[in-house]
Amino acid sequence: MASTDTSFFGHPRGLSTLFFSEMWERFSYYGMRGFLLLYMVASVADGGLGLSVPVATAIYGTYTSAVYLLSLPGGWLADRLIGPRRAVLYGGILIASGHFSLAFPSTATFYLGLLLVVLGTGLLKPNISVIVGHLYEQKDLRRDAGFSIFYMGINLGAFIGPLITGYLVQNAGFRTWLTGMGMDPNSAWHWGFGAAGIGMTLGLIQYIASGRLLGQAGMNPSPAKSPEAFAQLKRTATMWFAVFVVALVGLGIAMSGGSLTVTPEQVTVGYRYVLIAVVLGFFTWLFKGNAWTTEERGRLWVITVMFVAAALFWSVFEQAGSTLNLFAVDKTDNTLFGMAFPSVWFQSLNALFIVAFAPVFAWLWVKMGDKQPASPVKFSFGLIGVGLGFLVLVPAANLAGGGLVSPLWLCGTYLIHTWAELCLSPIGLSSMTKLAPTRIVSLMMGVWFLGASVGNYMGGEMAGLYASMPLQNLFGVVGLFGIVAGVIMLVFSGKLTKMMHGVK
Repeated sequence: MASTDTSFFGHPRGLSTLFFSEMWERFSYYGMRGFLLLYMVASVADGGLGLSVPVATAIYGTYTSAVYLLSLPGGWLADRLIGPRRAVLYGGILIASGHFSLAFPSTATFYLGLLLVVLGTGLLKPNISVIVGHLYEQKDLRRDAGFSIFYMGINLGAFIGPLITGYLVQNAGFRTWLTGMGMDPNSAWHWGFGAAGIGMTLGLIQYIASGRLLGQAGMNPSPAKSPEAFAQLKRTATMWFAVFVVALVGLGIAMSGGSLTVTPEQVTVGYRYVLIAVVLGFFTWLFKGNAWTTEERGRLWVITVMFVAAALFWSVFEQAGSTLNLFAVDKTDNTLFGMAFPSVWFQSLNALFIVAFAPVFAWLWVKMGDKQPASPVKFSFGLIGVGLGFLVLVPAANLAGGGLVSPLWLCGTYLIHTWAELCLSPIGLSSMTKLAPTRIVSLMMGVWFLGASVGNYMGGEMAGLYASMPLQNLFGVVGLFGIVAGVIMLVFSGKLTKMMHGVK
């Protein structure tokens, strides 16, 4: 079916199933992410959690980091045990449940909701892309175009999500309507969480209803060495899952009974050590536990440098949902042509700019052909660009001392950050597949998720300085951080290119 089906804009019909499923999942993720930090720092009187900025940004960074970190075991579970199709289904159910848990106004349901979204995204995110690949034969010339259509769905959801949830949580007219209906206007926050849950539910309904269009794509896990080996693997996984559930239930009972107190600060610090252990353990195994040729070892060192560069990039770029989000609320004039708009709407700009400029960058690299910069040079452009985006805000922060600044400052920053992302993110994904030794290509794709995980956690820690450092200083330091990292990468790009041993 995959090689002949052209029902969906010249592509297999199953692509439409995955397009809309992922669109709704990204709607829910970015819709909720757009106001998550704002909800945490809002006072209890205004319906929020009343957390300090450092605590809230630490929780935010841990949450966004864990989403990427859990993609590693999520991919493994699908590959070895349940298959990508079931992983996406179970992940979607967990995500929807998490958002609906967040829609209930209590601290317990808030943290439970975040946990469920993390677990669900870890299952869904890496595996829905795998199913897209299964729709095509390996040499099908439509394959790359199919992924491009799929990524349009991602950006469509990321664009629409903050527009809907931003209206619900920040629009004065909607709060007035809630009051008129006899409801607490501060419940607007939870309407936003509920909207994210409805979005994921629509994605699930669509995924199940049109699942037949996928045929057998992604239905089964990769075959084990033998039925006995698969059975043993399944028993082991079931045992560890039971241990996890029992531990989670026991922790909940102990906390609800007052015999154990776990603070958000303790969780974020504990998570930091887990993340460090995972990174050190993985790269120790990579270099010490395998025998590589000279060329393979050189390319693995390049991957390691790219991992560090990606982590640094995402630590700056992902300030979008934290530092830049707070700046949009506190220091930006959120009016356009005399009409007020929710500050959360700024979160939609990146997706809009991606749709506008991704084809331009793709055309540019093809047009340059062999003259295009090597991957390490493109990485350096991305790092320098994300730093420049923050330096743009230094004069804006100075102006904000005397009042609210024009929204064009943030628009300019998001535009530059999008250009920077297009220099680094797709290049990094491509480089991982080209540089990794053949037998661990799939595993090295996990390194990209791991880099994003580390970067998101670092970004949360950096954002905690928002309340204690003058904004012009904070933006300047973060901007210079990205630029210096990019310049260092550029200086060593020649050596790194040689270590790639002919890989472009």
